[in-house]
Amino acid sequence: MADEAKAKGNAAFAAGNFSEAINHFTEAIHLSPTNHVLYSNRSAAYASVNKFTEALADAEKTVELKPDWSKGYSRLGAAYLGLKLYNDAVLAYKKGLEIDPNNEMLKSGLNDAQSAQSRSKASPFGDAFSGPEMWAKLTSDPSTRPYLQQPDFVRMMQDIQKNPNNLNLYLKDQRVMQAFGVLLGVKLDTRTPEDAAEMPGGSPERKRPADSEPVKEDKRAGHKSQPEPQPEPEPMEVSEEEKELKEKKALAQKEKEAGNAAYKKKDFENAIQHYTKAIELDDADISFLTNRAAVYLEMGKYEDCMKDCDKAVERGRELRSDYKMIARALTRKGTALVKMAKTSKDYEPAIETFQKALTEHRNPETLKKLNDAEKAKKELEQQEYFDPQIADEEREKGNQFFKEQKYPEAVKHYTESLRRNPKDPRTYSNRAACYTKLGAMPEGLKDAEKCIELDPTFAKGYTRKGAVQFFMKEYEKALETYQEGLKHDAKNQELLDGVRRCVEQINKASRGDLTPEELKERQAKAMQDPEIQNILADPVMRQVLDDFQENPKAAQEHTKNPLVMNKIQKLVRAGIVQVK
Repeated sequence: MADEAKAKGNAAFAAGNFSEAINHFTEAIHLSPTNHVLYSNRSAAYASVNKFTEALADAEKTVELKPDWSKGYSRLGAAYLGLKLYNDAVLAYKKGLEIDPNNEMLKSGLNDAQSAQSRSKASPFGDAFSGPEMWAKLTSDPSTRPYLQQPDFVRMMQDIQKNPNNLNLYLKDQRVMQAFGVLLGVKLDTRTPEDAAEMPGGSPERKRPADSEPVKEDKRAGHKSQPEPQPEPEPMEVSEEEKELKEKKALAQKEKEAGNAAYKKKDFENAIQHYTKAIELDDADISFLTNRAAVYLEMGKYEDCMKDCDKAVERGRELRSDYKMIARALTRKGTALVKMAKTSKDYEPAIETFQKALTEHRNPETLKKLNDAEKAKKELEQQEYFDPQIADEEREKGNQFFKEQKYPEAVKHYTESLRRNPKDPRTYSNRAACYTKLGAMPEGLKDAEKCIELDPTFAKGYTRKGAVQFFMKEYEKALETYQEGLKHDAKNQELLDGVRRCVEQINKASRGDLTPEELKERQAKAMQDPEIQNILADPVMRQVLDDFQENPKAAQEHTKNPLVMNKIQKLVRAGIVQVK
């Protein structure tokens, strides 16, 4: 029975009926509550309709049931990414890659999470949620004042105040939407008839600051006691052996300074002699070894450089030297290994050495050397692996598995084909179709965009991208993609059909044909769109929306402005503004 429900869920998912798929997977979970695959599938379905909180709960359950299954961490990362919790997403993808280092979906997800992490910016809503002004506005407005007696609403608003980006987590709550409109000065009536019940009034709970104990000062009268004078310490007796050791250390430092001067003049032979003399005088300072290693590196004597670095690390651990000095020796050795590298395999010991250096001390220079080595290794691997003939063979194998609906196997062969020839747009298009079937929408979108980048005239790339966006219910974006494709192939039936489907969905919102549940879902999704957020945060557009509600004459003037009307249409299609 569980397998039957799972099969129905998979079929509904492949057809883009995500709500139906969720119902079937839920039924299957009731019948088999310890099956990790079912939670994974339902997580993907929730993510496809942007219910990322539910997707996260299912992903966490998947990992709990099967902690050694890499796909669970892929679902976890996707859910965190949808919730804009980029740090958690990065950690989830990395955990998955520890289990399956060659998993392409995890690698792609990690790249997306890291990119989003670096691109993340402050909220576009300015100071709408900052300070006591937020609570004052909510208290003064009669439509939101009753909510302040409800602890769950207060907690949500406190969470948003701490981090305005958390607004996306609560957009489906009509109270939050109402409060959002009040804070922005926009009158949005997004309630459905079922949501219109009156809320009881009251005053919010307030926390009293904890009473603090007064600081007690102990004041005493009288003269201040003076410290007793301490006796002068007697000079320590120094043995002849200690005196000799001290003199050698001083001489060693002079040799080091002479070596440094010679190095700056590029007089490498003299620099070697001075550092060697310093090492003979004092073997407890590993900087002499690392300096001599630097000279050998400049001279191209890489083997000698690495020997000195190994000695410095070994001696440094014996003496418990500063970890920064040990990291420097490891970095020098890694640099020598990079200089000697001729194949991609040769970079592996260099990368490992840089990583060891970073565990000792996280130095920006070492980190850059590591990144450069990894990049060089990857480029060499691609050059060594490049073979268009084998790439075509692997693509054909992928096509066969796709026809047999064995999508994971098809992805494997398409990926191998791209490793052999990363410039073939057809393979990216085919793998995008596979990812779409598997519910890996971000990966499918990325491949479709790469296909278009490689060949902007290839119509299939636009149909792939448009299909992914349509499945994600991003109808406006899908329409733009299909129309862009028609510029290159005006009679392409797939593109024309895509345009027709998008227009049908967009017109449903314009006509008000959406169910209350569909309206809520579309509004919540729209509020995550930066373009919609910017429109609502624009003071000019706020005034325009007010005029449409309260000042028909001013509204009529606004209709003559094509830029304003374009923004209004976007809000209408998003379900934020409804035309009656």
